[in-house]
Amino acid sequence: MSRIAGIVSDDIAHVQQAQAASMWNALRSRADWTCRQAAAGRSLIGWCGWVAPTIAQQGGLAVVLDGYVYNRADWEEAENDAYLLLRLYRKYGFEEALKRVNGDFAIALFDEEKDILWLARDRFGLKPLYYTTKAAAGFAFASRPRALMALEGVSREINKQFAALFAAAHYRYFDNRPNESPYADIAQLPAAHYLRVHNGYIQKRRYWALSEQPDLKDADEQLAEHYRELLSDAVGLRLAAANHRPAFTLSGGMDSSSVLASAVRVSGEKQHAFSTVYADKTYDESDEIRSMLATKVEEWHPVSVDAPDVMRLVDQMVQVHDEPVATATWLSHYVLCQEVSSQGFGGLFGGLGGDELNAGEYEYFLYHFADLHHGEKNNRQFDHEVDKWVEYHDHPIFRKNMQVVHDGFSRLLDINKPGRCLPDPIRLERYAPALNDEFFNLVTFEPILDHPFTSYLKNRTYQDIYRETAPCCLRAEDRQATAFNLENFLPFFDHRLAEFMFRVPGRLKIREGVTKRLLRDAMQGVLPEETRSRIKKTGWNAPAHIWFTGEGGEHLRDLVSSQAFKERGVYNVKYVEHLIDEHDDIMKSGRLAENHMMFFWQLVNLESWLRYNQSEMVA
Repeated sequence: MSRIAGIVSDDIAHVQQAQAASMWNALRSRADWTCRQAAAGRSLIGWCGWVAPTIAQQGGLAVVLDGYVYNRADWEEAENDAYLLLRLYRKYGFEEALKRVNGDFAIALFDEEKDILWLARDRFGLKPLYYTTKAAAGFAFASRPRALMALEGVSREINKQFAALFAAAHYRYFDNRPNESPYADIAQLPAAHYLRVHNGYIQKRRYWALSEQPDLKDADEQLAEHYRELLSDAVGLRLAAANHRPAFTLSGGMDSSSVLASAVRVSGEKQHAFSTVYADKTYDESDEIRSMLATKVEEWHPVSVDAPDVMRLVDQMVQVHDEPVATATWLSHYVLCQEVSSQGFGGLFGGLGGDELNAGEYEYFLYHFADLHHGEKNNRQFDHEVDKWVEYHDHPIFRKNMQVVHDGFSRLLDINKPGRCLPDPIRLERYAPALNDEFFNLVTFEPILDHPFTSYLKNRTYQDIYRETAPCCLRAEDRQATAFNLENFLPFFDHRLAEFMFRVPGRLKIREGVTKRLLRDAMQGVLPEETRSRIKKTGWNAPAHIWFTGEGGEHLRDLVSSQAFKERGVYNVKYVEHLIDEHDDIMKSGRLAENHMMFFWQLVNLESWLRYNQSEMVA
């Protein structure tokens, strides 16, 4: 709903005159945005957005907030969420205030009396926040890197490791270092952390974490009922916060459908739903969506994304993101956001986070099997679950059998240390030959994997939430919704749901070859049975395999053969040309092989970002 920024400087008056204007201009994403600033002591902090400013100043304290506090009803009435945080800070201190709020936010608070700047992000990082110590004026922070690069002393030099990973690794590794940004001079505040800046010293600390707790022992029916009420409340709180006419994304899967159906349950009203649809049936879910339309949807808005101008749209997206965009799915989401906004809606609800909390990704089966294999004295249940996995999910390219399971164990797990997962070398190294070693040697990169749990499945999903799948998706949701003046709501990232689901035993997430078991039980009577019981998972994706063939393939060849592309020195051009030929052959022949659409998407985005960054430097 907004963006925030600020500077702490010994010469704040000069900063206000000389540099603040350029920072606010860079922060303002659209001409219709307004900006407000508050000066307190050595600080200048401010807010830009299109709705009522979330800014507060009182008694030597100044607060700005991007996002929402959802549990405002738990506290005395306040003019806005910034004033609420100001009061909680006075009463409890900064860290304790953060622990008491349920929200999606980036916040900055300056205490003039103590000369302390506090920064914080919400528990899952739905709202972005960056900072730099390189600004000539002093310490600076902002919701977007471009606002910081508008300051004297902050360069546009790229983070070469990030660029190398984006060029030739899997998207799961882009965010492995949550303290970093794509730029060398700019750091990122990780999710669930706060920062304290005082007398030139920076202290960073985590204020909330998911941790090992005993699995819940309640009856399955009680757990399902509790889950249903938690999700309904998470959706209801966000509906109450939505300022203007929300809409819902809808795919054929459980997550977006459960959010939409819960909204209908809470409000008693059908809702507007938007879906991306494709003529190519590989990722089109129109048929699966139809079961929701009669009872849950006021009006369905299918958004066709069949022959997009990929190069033009990527250039637009890169300028919105200040960085390359992780996967082709987000081009479809960008087009969808534009359509939602054009029809007069002011908010967008989605199901992001449901796969991580409910073990909905196909690859989670392996980690569930590892828990079964490690935890049981006999392997009868393990064998049965593998058999059902094969029965329901075998694929001519991505095969499912017992040998695949054991190969996965040896490659991805430390079977001698319960819960310890390992990096996937195939993902990391598949396109390594495409990277020019003189640009960056990917062999030096060692992914960090967290292991707070003794369960392989819990550690894998935790890793996805904080270092792999969720961060790039959350960033894309936020950047693209904001670009079209849309509020963004993701109820599965309510911390109460996460705390609950990380105490749910694995058998209530995956059983009999079916994922999301507890969510399916919780949604009985809420979702249509056809949706609730569907085992097949298409996955929200886009047909980029087609985008990089035919005319799109020719555009790709032109880009790779250009002098500018070669002179950047990022890629092994001959190898990239080989991949283009191979992709073309796979598509034309129809042979069963994994194509290279994700690699090409990353290449096009990286090239657009490097070109954009260079043009900005010249400007």
